[in-house]
Amino acid sequence: MMDPIVFETLLLAIEREAVPLPETGPILVLNAEPGPWLHQLPKDRLVLRTSYKPHHDALKAAGFNVLAVDSVELPEAQLTIIVPPRQRDQARAVYARAVLAAPEGSTVLACLPNTLGGKSGQDALEALSGNSDSLSKHKCRAYWCVKHGADVDEELAQDWIDFDAPQLIEPGLWSRPGLFSWDRIDPGSEMLADSVPEYTKGIGIDLGAGNGFISREILANCPQVERMDLVEAEYRAMICQEQTMAPHAARCTMRWADVLKDLPPATYDFAVMNPPFHTGRADNNELGRSFIRAAAATLRNGGTLWLVANRHLPYEDELARCFKAVEMIEDDDGYKIIRADRPKRFK
Repeated sequence: MMDPIVFETLLLAIEREAVPLPETGPILVLNAEPGPWLHQLPKDRLVLRTSYKPHHDALKAAGFNVLAVDSVELPEAQLTIIVPPRQRDQARAVYARAVLAAPEGSTVLACLPNTLGGKSGQDALEALSGNSDSLSKHKCRAYWCVKHGADVDEELAQDWIDFDAPQLIEPGLWSRPGLFSWDRIDPGSEMLADSVPEYTKGIGIDLGAGNGFISREILANCPQVERMDLVEAEYRAMICQEQTMAPHAARCTMRWADVLKDLPPATYDFAVMNPPFHTGRADNNELGRSFIRAAAATLRNGGTLWLVANRHLPYEDELARCFKAVEMIEDDDGYKIIRADRPKRFK
C-alpha cells in the first residue's frame, strides 16, 4: 500500500487546479488502491482497475465500479490517475497503456515519493507524451501530462507494453515484470524447493505461488504428490503459472485468490510458501505472519508447512503459536528453511 501522504500530494494537484477535475464523464484509476483518498473524488464517476485480489475485493465491497480483472480495453476518460506499481518496467507499461488509451486533450496523473522514483516516473511519462508538469509536497512528486496525439511516442509505448508480457526466463519457467523475483529464480525459493523431500505425498498448496516455480519443482521431483493447488493474489501471475505448469496440468490447479480470506479449512496435507513481507511498496512483516496463520488453518491435523524466509524476519514465535512442532531445516546465505508440523486448533 502507498503511504497516505502520496495520495495527499496527488489530490493536491487537483485541489490547486493544476490538474483539472472533469465536470462530467468517467475518471479512470489504474492500479487502484482502497483508502480514504478515493472518497475525495466523485465516486459515481470513478472507474477503477486493479489486478490485486485483496484490493479488488475491498473496492467492490465498498461499492466502487471496478473493471473486470481480465478486461483489456481501457475506457476513455478525461482524467486518468495512476497509482504506480513497485517495479519499474511494470510501471512503464501502465504509463504507456494509459497514454495510448487517453483521448485527445485529457490528462494522465500519477504520484510517487521522491525516494521511490518520483522524478524517474515523471521522466517516463514525459518520454511517452512529449510533455509533463509536476508539484512536490511531503517529499512526494505528483506529475502529469496532457495527451496530444501528435507528440506521443507510440513506438516507445508499444516497446514498454511488449516488455511487460510474459517471458521465458529459463527453460519452462515463465514470468513478467512486477512478479516477485520476476527475471531470475529467487535463491530462497530454490532452497525451499530443494528441501521438500522426494517422498512427500498427498495434496499440497502453494501460498503466494507467483510464477509457479516451487510447485513446478515439487511436481517434477515428488512423484507421490497427488496435486498442487497454486494460490496467488496477483492476477498478472496467472498466465505465467499456466505456461510454467503446462507439463503438470493434470496434477495442479491455479486460483486467483486472497490467501488470508479464501482458503478452505483443514484440507491440505502440506503447504509451501515464500511469504511476502511487503504490501505494495511498504514493508509489512505482519503479512508473513498472517500467511503462517492461514497455512495452519488450511492444513489437515497432521499437515506440514515448509517455509522459506529471509533470516532476519521474525516468524519463529508465530510458527510456535500455530504449530505443535517447529524445526529449522537450513540456515544459509541469508535464508532460513523451516518445517512446521501439526497445526494447533484454537476454539
